[in-house]
Order: sequence, then C-alpha cells, then structure tokens
Amino acid sequence: MTEERCVNLELRREILYSLMLEAKREEALRLLLDHAGVHGFQSAVSALLEPVLEKAGEAWHRENLSLAQGYVAGKIAEDLLVAAAESGGDLPLDVKGPVVIGNVEDDYHSLGRKMVAVFLRAAGWKVVDLGNDVVPGDFVDAALANGARVIGVSAMMLTTAENIRALRTEIDARGLGGRIQLAVGGAVFKLRPELMLEVGGDGTAPSAIQAPELFERLWAQSLAEDK
Repeated sequence: MTEERCVNLELRREILYSLMLEAKREEALRLLLDHAGVHGFQSAVSALLEPVLEKAGEAWHRENLSLAQGYVAGKIAEDLLVAAAESGGDLPLDVKGPVVIGNVEDDYHSLGRKMVAVFLRAAGWKVVDLGNDVVPGDFVDAALANGARVIGVSAMMLTTAENIRALRTEIDARGLGGRIQLAVGGAVFKLRPELMLEVGGDGTAPSAIQAPELFERLWAQSLAEDK
C-alpha cells in the first residue's frame, strides 16, 4: 500500500468517526459507499468501518461515547450491510458461526441485543436472534439445532440478569458446558462486571461494539474443548 493511500485511508477514518459522533448517518453511509464503489464492500468494512468501530469501542470503554452515539454507529453498520446485501457485492456475510442471541426470560429491553446483532453481522457472523423473553430451553434448543457454539444473552437489570442462572443450569444439565459458551451482556454488567461470574457467564463485553471480539474468543474456547 502506498504512503499516499495510507494517508487517505486514515483521513477517511477520521471523517467517518466524526460523522458517526455527529449522528450524520446518511453522510457516513455515502462515504462508505463511495469507498466500496472503488475498492469493494469488503474493503469498506475492513479498512474503514472496523477500525472506526474499534476506536468507538475504546471511547465507550473510557466512557467518552454516549449510548446515542453507539446506537448511530450500529445503524451506520446496519446501513452498510443492507446496501452490501442488496448489491450482491463482495462482502462475505454469514461466514462465521452461527451464534444464538436473545434477551433472557422476562427481559424486554431489545436495543442492546439488536445492536449486538448488527455488529456481529458486520463482522461476518451468522446470527440467530430469538428476540425478547427467551426461556433457557429455547436458547439451548436453538443452539443445538443450528450448531451454535456461543449463546449471547442480554439483560438490562439485576432482576432479570438473575434469570441467566437458569440458562447456565440448562446448559450444564445437558452436558454442554464448555462446548456451548455463554456470553452475557446488558447495562447491569457494565455497572457490575463481577456479575458475569455470579450468573455463570463465560465472558462479557463492555459494549455492543466489542461483542465481535468476545464472540471470537468464546468460539475459540469452544473449539479447544473438542481437542
């Protein structure tokens, strides 16, 4: 890659990040599509979108990114995925996984789960989204039916996060501990990270933007169980 192209890429990343922070969704998508028109959708994701999302994830970890800005980041990623799918372009969708996600039983706060689904799909994961208020048996049945090695469960409050314990019990009762990894997330886990171990989770991420990295790690842990 030439020095000039590296400089241009870095400049485009800075512009995209600024547009994301300013909630200029249409302009951000236009920038991505302009790049995709020349270099392809795969390059738009790997060279522009992913580095910017990583930067946004770091800002979230430092609490320098608002929930609204994180939401806009998710919608921009979703816009690009839709455009790529409609164009039949070169972006390899659904090449990883599948993974199963859903809100735990009695939890109906879907925004975080939907954002996780967008960022996972942008990273190439095939996502089976079970929606809200999912009972433990349905999570495990779906994981087995689809060959998923990771279940991602979301809970916004402590009262519903406690219901994850029953999912942990269901996984272990079927002899699937280790083979099926349990990712837990939601607002309450950002406030109390130690809750992940208390409810039986195998891992958590501080934001939806960082979910793909978590699922990569848990998938690798599941594969290691087969050796």
